[in-house]
Amino acid sequence: MLRLAWAGVAERWSLFVGAVLAVCLGVALVQSSLLLLISAATWEAPAGLPAIERMRFEEGMLVAVTVIAVSLGLSAFLAVFVIGSTFAFTVAQRRRDLALLRLVGGDRGQLRRLLLGEAVLLGTAGAGLGALAGPAAVRVQAWLLETLGFVPAGFTGQWRPWILGVCVLTGVGLAVAGALSAARRAARVLPMEALRDGGQTGHVMTRGRWITGLSLAAGTVALVALAPVAGPAGGQAMAMCVSICAALACTVLGPAVVPAMARLLPWRAAGALGLLAAANLRDDARRTASTAAPLIVLVGLVLGQSVALVSLSAAAAAELRRGTSADLVVEADGPAGARIAAVSGVERVSTEIEVPVRLTTGSGELAYTELSRAALIDPAAYESAHPGSGSVRALRGRAAAAGPGALGISPGDTVVARVGDADLGALPVVAAVPARMGGGPALLLPAGAVPAAQLARAPSTSFVTLERGADRSRVTAELAAVGTVRSADAWLAGRAAAATTTSSATLLVVLGLGGLYALIGVVNTVVIAGSERRPEFAAARAIGLTRRQVVRMALAETWAVTAIGLLLGTLAAAGTLVAAVATMAAVTGDVTVAVPWPPAGALVAGALLATGVTNVLTTRAAMRPALVSLLRVRE
Repeated sequence: MLRLAWAGVAERWSLFVGAVLAVCLGVALVQSSLLLLISAATWEAPAGLPAIERMRFEEGMLVAVTVIAVSLGLSAFLAVFVIGSTFAFTVAQRRRDLALLRLVGGDRGQLRRLLLGEAVLLGTAGAGLGALAGPAAVRVQAWLLETLGFVPAGFTGQWRPWILGVCVLTGVGLAVAGALSAARRAARVLPMEALRDGGQTGHVMTRGRWITGLSLAAGTVALVALAPVAGPAGGQAMAMCVSICAALACTVLGPAVVPAMARLLPWRAAGALGLLAAANLRDDARRTASTAAPLIVLVGLVLGQSVALVSLSAAAAAELRRGTSADLVVEADGPAGARIAAVSGVERVSTEIEVPVRLTTGSGELAYTELSRAALIDPAAYESAHPGSGSVRALRGRAAAAGPGALGISPGDTVVARVGDADLGALPVVAAVPARMGGGPALLLPAGAVPAAQLARAPSTSFVTLERGADRSRVTAELAAVGTVRSADAWLAGRAAAATTTSSATLLVVLGLGGLYALIGVVNTVVIAGSERRPEFAAARAIGLTRRQVVRMALAETWAVTAIGLLLGTLAAAGTLVAAVATMAAVTGDVTVAVPWPPAGALVAGALLATGVTNVLTTRAAMRPALVSLLRVRE
């Protein structure tokens, strides 16, 4: 079977180029992400750092580990998706060849082993190429993480010899995982059924496919419904998952949905070529759905996540603006409240010092320790600077309050906290402030909970309210000796810009790779579809169509499918936006929607350009042989 698999790959190598590239990219990214993940998890803080600064360094590396891990998981998922789509399409194109194997005595098990043997060969080839490309991927990914501020300067992946074995296992595993579904489906096709033409839509949309697609659609609706009641963090996480679930549902149901949508397009306006293109789309549901599938995933992921991130960031900024009452904001090092209050013209000041905290919740076997953030505050001043947080007045002595970024902490609980070298021990949670969309410190502590000596270099933010009639310019000049002074509006705008920059950086690291994968899938599907249509194109030319007319017909089909894929992907992205809006309304009582129009426009234009250019080149290549030789090709 391995020899037969090799012959199949050698004969139809052009159909598997996209799968090999997907495996290669997947292996390179797995190698890069694993090395960077291990390096980030074991990267030592610079010697001589104070305890709090060391914890802050660990906190930053934890964020880097999370971003790298998400990139790794998304890359593996998309690799399996692209490879699976490629194998499913190639199996559909080879139904007659596989049927002949069944007719001459091949059983279902042999057919599965044949296709999995092809997957092993492709996985091995992709693993070899990916292992060679891995070191370059490590350098590029490390540079990107450093440029975007996720890791410190000089960070790099540390080589591990065992990574080569992981590359081989990853390449073969990705290819086999992607081919399993296609192999099982091919083995179930009856020989005589596979030799017949027509009726492909009924065969594509099997009972299992309907059940899977409708289950994913139901899961999408459930995520949208549950997001508003899951709180700020849970609601945002569910909203981010909606577009993924919805895109997969559209992809699975594609053979039924995409041709139905194609019938709604105004084909008659395009004349005879338009009607011929419409008939081709209607008759080959599998090809139509396979071409649209990567576009649905691409748009659903990229557009859905970007719209949600931008909208949630805008909502968090608006919420922070509503929850902040101050004239000036002073950013300094260490406790600066006393110096600010001594300035003439200052009515009141709320100084907040955010520090990393090692927080343990639960007890016994359920105890869980994590690195989080705490804010040292004066409860009365905090209430004046942040309206709506009145319960924080109960924070006195050895106690804590659940902050705006708290997860699973509520009044009545007991937490164990450690800040730098200061072990604060077990603290009762006596109050809680409302959770915020933008998060914040998980714990609020009284100002004297941590020794002042440890806070000398800790950054502090002071919200200053001026006395009526005070000379704002003079007060600002005097406060400049304490730290950086900005108006409250300017500070809020800076926070919003920083949050947007962080969201964009995360989106670039995580979804940039996903977009590349989906683009490979789109181009690969168009190439496969065009290269297998040589007899069809020859028949069209034989009845009088010119080469240019055939190219225009094929281009019309591809752009129609591209438009449908973009539309379905946009609907999947809209699901994420609906869930995000519902979460905003439930948490803040207000809704902020922001759409990144330039990236969205670039995505649409790029998809049309990529599919159009690929289709034209593939169609021209398919018509390059003589017409007579193409008409002799067995359909």
